[in-house]
Parts: sequence; structure tokens; C-alpha cells
Amino acid sequence: MITLMNETIKQLALIGPTASGKTSLSIEIAQKMDACILSLDSLSIYKEIDIVSAKPSREERAGILHYGMDYLSPDEHFDVTTFVKLYQEVYRQALSENKNLVIVGGTSFYLKMLIEGISDLPAISETTKEKTALMLQELNDAYQFLYDMDPSYMQRIAKNDRYRIEKALHIYFETGMTPSEYFHVNPPTSVINGTLPIYQIDIDREMLRKRIALRTQLMLKEGLIDEICMLEKKYTREPNCMKSIGIKETLDYLDGVYNKQLLEEKITTNTARLAKRQTTFNNSQFEGVIKGNVEELQKIIVQ
Repeated sequence: MITLMNETIKQLALIGPTASGKTSLSIEIAQKMDACILSLDSLSIYKEIDIVSAKPSREERAGILHYGMDYLSPDEHFDVTTFVKLYQEVYRQALSENKNLVIVGGTSFYLKMLIEGISDLPAISETTKEKTALMLQELNDAYQFLYDMDPSYMQRIAKNDRYRIEKALHIYFETGMTPSEYFHVNPPTSVINGTLPIYQIDIDREMLRKRIALRTQLMLKEGLIDEICMLEKKYTREPNCMKSIGIKETLDYLDGVYNKQLLEEKITTNTARLAKRQTTFNNSQFEGVIKGNVEELQKIIVQ
């Protein structure tokens, strides 16, 4: 399992649409492999977002160490670099403890970025931070300043995306290069250590729809509405995570847009659409993937 001399561990990734059975299968795999789990999920990463993220309970985790859950507060920003740092930290931790690693999640974009890698950013001086802060006082002007220099890069960034505009300004003021020039000179390199076989849960669409509907019902019974009320009161509706499926529909319900039955239907429908997008992404973005239903993958990986 572990080759300390080469500093490698056994690892694999498990992907699939939401509600397809990834969580229970990943725990079973981790038990068999003597592994820890790194979650790649854009909601489970937040503390206090438990029901709507379908985060496994402490009991369901069966003593397996889970990373990438309860990592940030809902009002903290994160992007792909967060998961890159997480992977690197977890890999080192697993190596030091003679553990293997199972990467699992529905947000496969982050897995793709781990495989393809991201470019190292320059160290940012205080002078650059001061220049950037001054520019950001007028966000529209800052965006236009960057767009005039580098339209191909900036057209992919929203005019109100303060975080990414700030990063682009940092690059320009620190290096004198536009973001496009900088990333051309500093291409991305893969973050993954060693090999990473990818397994994908293949599930019938109608069966998945039923599983999504059942999970939505359970969420409501477990206190979904109370959880969203707590999150809104504590963090407002401003954080990006408050616009996620399950949260935005519940906020509409609280505003009187939906009754409870329609709330359940809306969450189910929007989750099913998300699952379809996830499957399309998975089928188009990864090569050499081993596909099968839960039982088939269980036999391939666990037995």
C-alpha cells in the first residue's frame, strides 16, 4: 500500500452525480484500503451547512478521517486553490500516517483542476496590495482598466467579481504582465502525486431522480428549513453558498414564493438538473475512467 522510500501512497478518485451513492461507497472503499477521504464538494466544505449539503454524520463516517468538510465558515471565500492546498496537506498527512487516500465528490471541476494543475502565483508585496486596494475603491473602473489591457482574460470574469479582479490586479502590479501574459509564462502543472485511477458511478436517470426526490424529503424532515433560517440570520444572503440549490429555493419559500409542496418539487427538479450537468461534465472531461453502477464498482474496488 505505502512506499515510504518513494513517498507515494495508493489513491483513487470516485465521481458521480449528486445522490448517486458516492458517500457510502467511498466509506466502504476507505475501510478496505485503510484510507482517509478528501471531499471535493462545494457545500460540504462549509461549517454549519449540514443538511442541505447531505454531509455524512459523524456516525455515518464510520471512524474514517474526512478532510474537506467543515473547513470554512459560510462567509469565507474559496476557489480551486483551496482544494489544491487541501490535497497537498492531506496527501502529506496520509503519507506520514501510512494511510491511503480516496478523493470523492460531485464537484468534479476541482478534480479536473487537481489533475491539470494551476499556475503558481507571485508573492504579493505590500506596495502592490496598497495599489490594488486603491484601485478597488472603484470596482467598475478597476475592471475596465484590466479589460482594456487584457480583454481575452477579463471577459471570463464578471464585473462584480471583486475577488478575481483583485487577483488580476495583484498579478499586473507585481509582475508588470497582464494575466494572460503571466499565465502563458507560468503554465499550470499537475498537483496530483503519482497515479490516480478514476471511478465513475453510472446510474439510471429515473432511479437517480427517485433517489434525489427521497433525499429532498429526508432533508425537509431533518430540518432543512430551520438550517437555512439559521444560516440566513447568522450570515445574511450575501455569501455565494447562499445561492446554492436547496438554499435559494428555501429562501424563496421563506419569502412566500412557494408553499412547502412546491419547495420540495423545486429542490428536486433543480437537483436533477444539476445531476445531469455533472454527468455531462464527467463524461466529457476525464479519460480512462472506469464506469459502473455502485454494485459493479464495489466488486472492482472493494472485493
